[in-house]
Amino acid sequence: MSLTPEQRVQLHEFNNLTKSLSFNMYDICYTETKKDREAYIAYIDEQYNADRLTNILKNVADIIGAHVLNVAKQDYVPQGASVTMLVSEGPVVEVPSERFEESPGPLPEAVTMSLDKSHITVHTYPEYHPSEGISTFRADIDVATCGEISPLKALNYLIHSFDTDIMTMDYRVRGFTRDINGHKLFIDHDISSIQNYIPDEVKQLFDMIDVNIYQENIFHTKCKLKDFDLNNYLFGKKKDQLEDDEINKITERLQLEMDEIYYGKNMSNNNN
Repeated sequence: MSLTPEQRVQLHEFNNLTKSLSFNMYDICYTETKKDREAYIAYIDEQYNADRLTNILKNVADIIGAHVLNVAKQDYVPQGASVTMLVSEGPVVEVPSERFEESPGPLPEAVTMSLDKSHITVHTYPEYHPSEGISTFRADIDVATCGEISPLKALNYLIHSFDTDIMTMDYRVRGFTRDINGHKLFIDHDISSIQNYIPDEVKQLFDMIDVNIYQENIFHTKCKLKDFDLNNYLFGKKKDQLEDDEINKITERLQLEMDEIYYGKNMSNNNN
């Protein structure tokens, strides 16, 4: 339910609350040979190079209404990339009352918002198992804002910017601001779960777990893709090229990798 101007809390000067969103995504792939592994990592480095990541972050800045001040980007050898972007507040305009509603944010073509000083960063981490043919790619994106707009408004766009098997999301509101009577406010909007900022059609694709500490304004959600099609995880070949025992072995390895990442612990017999 939207608040009318009369219902909104009147603040004393600038909104000093800091809202931070950490978005992590994982892509898992089976790369049987060294050649397959090198080809997969080369593909990832091309697909998520510093230039493309910069464009993604610029779109995030558009969604949250920020002006880009500075961009530092780097492609690494042998693999990986990083982008750091400093942004400043946009023009002083009336912020839509819809900011108080828990709902998925817009994609770039529907952006009409503004915010205060913030920064956005992304780092990528391609890596592989030393012996079992599993390669993974992880991207970490952090969006930190000050003011009235939550970076959760960019979550919908971020989810649609990556092909992901597993996502973990952390949202936290820190600090405090004051109303016109000097009363401290430690959060300026209602939130019960990060899931409320994810579109229904996306939520239907994933198993999801929440771990929230409401009294500390800390919210955590992790997601794992429900459907498993082996062809989506093979690099350089298709399922119909494999024998049944190979299919079972590869499927078991991939699903174990996904479960370990999702639950955050080693689950195989040869791991401590």
